[in-house]
This record gives sequence, C-alpha cells and structure tokens, in this order.
Amino acid sequence: MTSSDSSPLAQIGVTGLAVMGSNLARNFARHGHVVAVHNRSYSKTQTLLDAHGSDGTFVASESIEDFVASLEKPRKVVIMVKAGDPTDAVIEELAGVMDEGDIIIDGGNALYTDTIRRESSLKDRGLLFVGAGISGGEEGALNGPSIMPGGPAKSYESVGPLLESISAHVDGTPCCTHIGPDGSGHFVKMVHNGIEYADMQLIGEAYNLLRDALGMDPDAVADVFRQWNEGDLESYLVEITAQVLAHKDAKTGKPLVDVIVDAAEQKGTGRWTVKSALDLGVPVTGIAEAVFARALSGARGQREASKGLASGTLSAKPEDIETFTEDIRSALYASKVVAYSQGFDQIAAGSAEYDWNLHPGDLATIWRGGCIIRARFLNRIKDAYDENPELPALLLAPYFRDAVENAVDSWRRVVSTATLLGIPVPGFASALSYYDGLRAERLPAALTQGLRDFFGAHTYERIDADGKFHTLWSEDRSEIEA
Repeated sequence: MTSSDSSPLAQIGVTGLAVMGSNLARNFARHGHVVAVHNRSYSKTQTLLDAHGSDGTFVASESIEDFVASLEKPRKVVIMVKAGDPTDAVIEELAGVMDEGDIIIDGGNALYTDTIRRESSLKDRGLLFVGAGISGGEEGALNGPSIMPGGPAKSYESVGPLLESISAHVDGTPCCTHIGPDGSGHFVKMVHNGIEYADMQLIGEAYNLLRDALGMDPDAVADVFRQWNEGDLESYLVEITAQVLAHKDAKTGKPLVDVIVDAAEQKGTGRWTVKSALDLGVPVTGIAEAVFARALSGARGQREASKGLASGTLSAKPEDIETFTEDIRSALYASKVVAYSQGFDQIAAGSAEYDWNLHPGDLATIWRGGCIIRARFLNRIKDAYDENPELPALLLAPYFRDAVENAVDSWRRVVSTATLLGIPVPGFASALSYYDGLRAERLPAALTQGLRDFFGAHTYERIDADGKFHTLWSEDRSEIEA
C-alpha cells in the first residue's frame, strides 16, 4: 500500500531499494511488520510495490520527510545504499528530519572506522546509530540472513527484536545478536567476509587439484563436492560449489565453469580485512593469500605475457585417485580451520584495541545460519569457546587440534605434490606454513632481530636475561644494555 492519511505507522523503515534493500523490506513485511519504504528514485519503490506488495503492509513515501513521518517513535530506519559518500549523504538527510532517540541502521558493507565516526557524530546530535553487518546475499536478505548489529546497547532494545525476527534461526536461536559498541558490528562482518575470501580460495584450489592433478572433469568434481558436503566439510559454499560445477552453459553446452573468464573480482572487504590485520599486527595469511590470488587472477595482461615461463621438471600425476582425493579433502578441512582461527584472532585483537568486549562464541552461533560461511563445524567452534572463553587460538581447542593433527600428513602430501606438479596452492601452502610456524620451537625471527640491531640499533631480547640489549656492531662488538 502507499502512504496516505489512513496508513498505519510503520515499525521499521528501509531506504535504498536495490535488490538487498527490497528483499530486506519484504522480509520485514512477511514477518508481520508494517514497513516504510523509500528510494531516491520513486520508480524503484513503485516497482517493489507492484511486484511484491502482497508480501505484507508497506507504507511508501516519495520524500524523506514523509518517509520519516510515517514511522512510529522511536523511528528506526535501515539504510541500504552504497558504502562511503552515498551513505554519509543519506545519513545527513535523515538526521536533519529525525528527533532525539531515533535510530539509524546502516545495513551495508561499511568500513568499520567510518561507522565509529558516524556513531560518534550522531550521538552528539541525540541520535542512535547502528552499524549492522548483514550476510547471506540476496537470498538471505529475503529468507533470513545472519545479522551483526553494533552500536549502543540501548539501540538494541528497540531494533533487536525486529532484526532477530527476520534473521535465520538455527535450533530455535536467531542468527542475530548485539555484537558490541560503535563499529564492532561492521568490523565483525568485515572479518566474516575475509574468512569468506579464504574459504572460496581454498575450495578453488581443491577444485584445481582435482582437475589438473587427477584429470577429473567438472561433473566428476561436482560429485566429489557433493560427497564432501555430507561430512565434516558440510557448508553452504561446498554445497553451491557442486551446483556451479554441474551447471551447463546454455549457449555452448559446455560446463559453465569452463566458459567463465578466470579473473575473480572483489568489492573491497577482503582488502579491508588484510589492512586492518596489518594495523593490528595479526597474521591472517590465509585471508591475505586469497586477496592476492584474486589480484593475480585479474592481472590478465601479465598472465598472458608470462605463459612462456619455464615450469622446470614436473612430476607425474598421482596414480591413486581415491587416496589423493581424500588427501585433498583433509587439506581443505585443515586449511579452513586455520582461516577461521586467524579470523577469530583478528576479532580478538580488534576487540582489545577498541575495548569492545566481543564474545567469539556468540559470533559462531550467529554464523551457523543465513550467512555465506555457514558450515557444520561452526557448532564445533561455538562449543570450543563455550568450553573455554579464553581459548588462545581456535587451533588449540581439543577437537580442532585433533582434526588438524589427523590431517597434517595429507596436508603435506597435497602441498608437496602440487608444488612438484606446478599447480599453485597459495591458500593450502600458507595455511600449512602458519601451522608449522605456530608449532615451531624456534623461528628465524632471532636472526631478523640480530639484523635489525646491526643496521638500525633496534635492540633485542635474550633468552637468558631480562631487558633489552644492543651489540656495538661498528665498534668492538661488545654487548650493552639498552
């Protein structure tokens, strides 16, 4: 329905009615909420009403003033527009016509530092600001996403029940919870997307090995992924991998994967994750390699010019297809555990840096349904943090420690075989190196510190004494306390 004097006041408003915004509005309406809808171009609002007005009760407005006036107090508005300047523009427009205590919810993929800035600015104006990460894509927005709202705890009293009602539910538990203050929701969503990058890269490497090392065609690889999805690798991404690989191109009849250009695009959240990890000093090597792999895939001119580079002497392909397929499965699982472990390390570091007091177990709970990285083993992650909230690393939880230790021989065979065959596996290899780095008794960082002290007098610590020391390299090379 459109707005009129007889229209009921809406419980929630959505502005920005592209696919994600429209689907969220429909989701709210399907759950019995009266939904105010607005778009800069009214034609999109009309399109939504014409196509899906039967989903529930909508109150449509052409102007931002009428849109805000159609909402019950405290007013709650979800913004679904492009991140950056467009979001700032809509926030400013809304803030100009809203009253103290009203709530603005940014449901886009905003950079968390922007969310911190916006929350602080709107607080000074008497408004509450919620940065809500929303995962699940178009389907999730309509049928139940995973929602990660940050912002003032007071805001969740009003928006929490609404968001929980439209989120995915697993075992009766909504995949939505108050994450923490200011930018924490968008920070957690950013890291979620980074893990998603790593997960897809690892799946791609497993696919590549099944094809290039074992000679399987896409239909056979699809069958393998279907089988894997029945075990501990069960996840949304593994499930849809099988579907994509089995799909045939209508124009050529070939497998669709063989006619898609092998250059992966990215919208930026993976890069944000890596940049943030660098600032926080957290090694998210799996996520970083996934970002770099996309960048390499997109360097099509360089790749074309490099086709003549020497490969060296390559080994023969594995003869035991069944055994090596199982090795790949084990390597994929172990590498996924590393990616999630690194992601949770980054979340812990961000929580400490910004004093957010985040709870990893809560995140594993809300990621079990609706989101892109939903997977069976998120239940295991939840259990691990429930058992030990102070777990120093996910890899050290008994279940995951045993799982990785059982996979490590397969993992090494996969990485070494891929190297000998000239098949790139940056995700598998970096995850294994990270694992070996964690378990190493001594790292070459001792030499690094010695070199830093030599050329820059940066000092070092000793294993047998407290304090900092410096060697007088350009003099008599005696050691002094720094």
